[in-house]
Amino acid sequence: MREPVELRRQRILAVVESRGAVKVSALADELAVSVVTVRRDVEELARAGRLRRGHGVARPVRDPAGPPAVPAPRGGDPAGDGGAVALVVPERHSYLYETLHGARTVLEESGIRIALYLAPQSADAERPLVERALADGARGLLIAPRWRSVLSEELDYDWLADAGVPTVLMERRPRPGSTLHALDSVCSDHWYGTHLAVDHLVSLGHRRIVLAARDDSPTARTVRAAFAEIAAAHPEVDEWTVVLSSPDAVPGPGPSGARPVPGVPSGSRDDAPDLDLAALLRERGATAAVLHGDVDALMLVQRLAESGVQVPRDCSVVAYDDVVAALGSTPLTAVAPPRAEIGRAAAELLLHRLSGAAGAAGPVRRTQVLPELKVRGSAQAITPAMS
Repeated sequence: MREPVELRRQRILAVVESRGAVKVSALADELAVSVVTVRRDVEELARAGRLRRGHGVARPVRDPAGPPAVPAPRGGDPAGDGGAVALVVPERHSYLYETLHGARTVLEESGIRIALYLAPQSADAERPLVERALADGARGLLIAPRWRSVLSEELDYDWLADAGVPTVLMERRPRPGSTLHALDSVCSDHWYGTHLAVDHLVSLGHRRIVLAARDDSPTARTVRAAFAEIAAAHPEVDEWTVVLSSPDAVPGPGPSGARPVPGVPSGSRDDAPDLDLAALLRERGATAAVLHGDVDALMLVQRLAESGVQVPRDCSVVAYDDVVAALGSTPLTAVAPPRAEIGRAAAELLLHRLSGAAGAAGPVRRTQVLPELKVRGSAQAITPAMS
């Protein structure tokens, strides 16, 4: 005789409430029904507010150990269940590793266990890692997806919005109006960082400026669009140009795989396989350049030297990222996004969501933190010989 639906759902609730997060496949085996049946039951129970649903898992409305408490000091456990917070960042990404360490400091001081997942460079790499983390009982998620292209970013919106646990995006700002618009996020204000770079060069008398930037990350796309907007609106700037900083600085196999950057006129982009920055500076009569990111900036400065162009004597340079900009033979003035602070602020926001304190379930927060300009001498006032 087939088990009544309501009785089966009561059994699902009993298992979930006693054990915490349980895989849907494990529930199906235990109840001797199909995964499809259990998934449908879990969806209905979640809709009724009787449990929480994640990717492949069912969770109790409250953790088995009881309602979560306010984050505890070192050695404590805010939720009391030992569940980890999953940290998902791209592999071999020094910029975001500093963000990761900022988050780690806050979580460890609060006694939170951390599960680190490094996403490979393949497309759609984050989703299976998040699903694994949730299946393993992660109670919160801090994530900085790679998002090499606008398309790859948009493909992640729906599933990430439905993670089923408190989630905070780090150094990522989804498209306005998208399903991720209403997700907690902490991000550098890269428009302001770009403004700092342009304003510094203009204050030194530069009127023809080149931006050589990547086009394979949300930060790169924001910097490119911001530079175009700021330079075009700046009355002192006579001419500005946006070019690719390196041949591998675009998503996919090459520039043809990238979508146009909003706000960047297509005629201002250089899709040549490699960049001869010295020749471009001569062609445009440019006296200054903003270079993103740091490694590309240092390599381009080396190429300028090989072509007889000295920084800052012949060309002023401001780098964007400030991961290794200070280590070049010519230490580079650089825009420094607050990488570690982004991680700390994201972790604090996630802890607030997990705490159960007053206001923990309040409105979504989209926090922006302002970068700084680190002046090191790679940009100088324009001279008669440069003009």
